[in-house]
Amino acid sequence: MNSQIKMCLAVGGALVLSAMAVQAQRRGPDGGPPFGAPMELMGFEGMHGGKTVTGAPFSATATSETTQTLQDGSLIHRTSQVTTYRDSQGRLRHEATFTGFGPLSASGTPRTMVTISDPVAGVHIMLDAERKVAHKSAFHTHGGNGANAGSAPAFETRMQAREQKEEADGLLKKESLGTQTMNGVVAEGTRITHIIPAGQIGNDKPLQVVSERWYSPDLQIVMKSTRTDPRFGTTTYTVTSIQRTEPAATLFTVPADYTVQAGERGHRGREPMPPPPPPSDN
Repeated sequence: MNSQIKMCLAVGGALVLSAMAVQAQRRGPDGGPPFGAPMELMGFEGMHGGKTVTGAPFSATATSETTQTLQDGSLIHRTSQVTTYRDSQGRLRHEATFTGFGPLSASGTPRTMVTISDPVAGVHIMLDAERKVAHKSAFHTHGGNGANAGSAPAFETRMQAREQKEEADGLLKKESLGTQTMNGVVAEGTRITHIIPAGQIGNDKPLQVVSERWYSPDLQIVMKSTRTDPRFGTTTYTVTSIQRTEPAATLFTVPADYTVQAGERGHRGREPMPPPPPPSDN
């Protein structure tokens, strides 16, 4: 594999993994995150978006599986696994392994990518293990001074208004599933059923998208979710192997034998990036 392809794979992983911490909890037009299907597809359901969570250290493994049945009866099966570490200061480390994601696994070999989000030092770090290079960039949160400052609250307001209208029109239904203890963690369950009316996306009959989500207020992560969408199949996401102890500090630092490259913005070559998001409902 040449260096350009390696860079493409690395930066693609960084883009997706960085989006996890910022976007995963925002609601999208079908009751999921704004990049709902791909976030669930890649297993990045679990982190509390745009906020540094302190005083709740843990490590855990999250597994996502998506199964889609095609018209000819053949199956597409994709899996991803993310091992997450969070310390008491809110620093995060994600180690993601992908299987069945097009160019990420064209050789048949799963790809593993590592990112570190450090709000204390104010940096994001992506580790390229093959080249022993650490790509470092500035850490941004909601309400920052950038061009998108304030956009998150505006987005939330628009989505709340949309949800209220869809509920009033009978196209969106929310149900509480109560509480459940999962791996020693109490989680609150919610089921969201979203109806896509006939004709909205060229469909001759109404489509029903059902999402179930179990969220831990204590750890501020999603413990389990299931999403069934007739367009994209069924995705299940499960967090296991939870350890509520302080992770080793070395997990959030650049290894001594790595070269640090600051301000890495991404590769502009022609190699393919990770699969694009499925189309939205509109």
